[in-house]
Amino acid sequence: MSLTPSGGLWSSDQAKRVELRRMKAVATGFFLVVTAVYIATLWHGAVWPGSFVGIRGFVQAGSEAGMVGALADWFAVTAIFRHPLGLPIPHTSLIKKKKDQVGTQLGDFIRENFLTPDLVERQIREVGAPRRLGDWLALPAHAERVAAELGAALGKLADLPKDEDVARVMQTWVVDRISEPDWAPIAGKLLSDVLEEGRHKALMDLVFERAHEWALTSEPIIQKLVSDDSPGWTPKFVKGLVGDKIHREFVEFTARVRYEQNHGLRRALERWLMEVADDLVRDPVMIERVEKIKAQIISPQSVEHMSLLLWTKTKQTLKDPTGAMQARLAEAALRVGVRLQQSAELRERLDDWIVGTARYLAERFSVEAVAIISETVKRWDVDDASRKIELNVGKDLQFIRINGTVVGSLAGVVIHALSLLSFR
Repeated sequence: MSLTPSGGLWSSDQAKRVELRRMKAVATGFFLVVTAVYIATLWHGAVWPGSFVGIRGFVQAGSEAGMVGALADWFAVTAIFRHPLGLPIPHTSLIKKKKDQVGTQLGDFIRENFLTPDLVERQIREVGAPRRLGDWLALPAHAERVAAELGAALGKLADLPKDEDVARVMQTWVVDRISEPDWAPIAGKLLSDVLEEGRHKALMDLVFERAHEWALTSEPIIQKLVSDDSPGWTPKFVKGLVGDKIHREFVEFTARVRYEQNHGLRRALERWLMEVADDLVRDPVMIERVEKIKAQIISPQSVEHMSLLLWTKTKQTLKDPTGAMQARLAEAALRVGVRLQQSAELRERLDDWIVGTARYLAERFSVEAVAIISETVKRWDVDDASRKIELNVGKDLQFIRINGTVVGSLAGVVIHALSLLSFR
């Protein structure tokens, strides 16, 4: 993103360009200072040849060597990116001439020093990602942040397809896939398997348990039915006796059905279910009846309506930042964080999974990743590549020029001193 200075923020490239110009000016300033000092010593020697001869000699030697160092390092730094002064001197403008080679070597360097499986594993182990993740997610504010970000991402993904397209896909999947086979034989086979394996008994136990519990509390209802259906001349106490008798028989009957696994009603119900299962598979009339029910349930109109309704509700749920979905996501994230904090085994398993995945990626795709770097550099325009590299490393290279000026000046002073000592 490019932003103008008037907006208060500059782009990264603009900031780097300004910093590079500033450092170039500083390095050039060092050169101009030693040049000015050198000229001043020459002028001083011409005007007052007999004064401050000793000191002037040191200053002149230091400034002279400083100029040489500054120029030499300016040449060296400039030669990396372009021809100094535009002169086609051999072994200059190295980036432009060696761009493809630099890209290949850079890729090889990254692969050999950053993307080896053992190095990747060591770095990941040292980071301790599961522990850090657990500590971070265990804070409610962080868990809520994860839920909010995930909810926002899911909401944006839900906005990508059109509602009509989603409904059409759901309708096609339901109508074409689910309605293709006949339901009756599948249902019959499923019911037959359930009966043969005895899995229906738990459901029957639950039904008869509820029936017996209801029978225990059904006396007022039975008494009312007996009273309402009895002739008006029947004495009230007779109605009460009849109601009590019916209630006791009803309670005893439901109790026997509940607790006796071989009760006649249970066996009769099982036989009836087996007959239904057989009819669903073999009886054409039963099969046709089920198919008619299926056609009513998954008609194109009803499926399209339900698909649109379901998709609309799903999107509303995903986009609601205060809804139940966000709350459940936050709770889940918080639980994950707490479990990672408390379970060393879980942390170890997660760490092993991360390491295994990273090693696999490094082994399988490090060459491809390096190839992307090399090919990207090769596709760069030579001038553009030179500018990009200089923009990123040129600032630090200006310190070479500064150091060359300073070290050259000091070397000049030392050499001048040694010369005086040698010939004294």
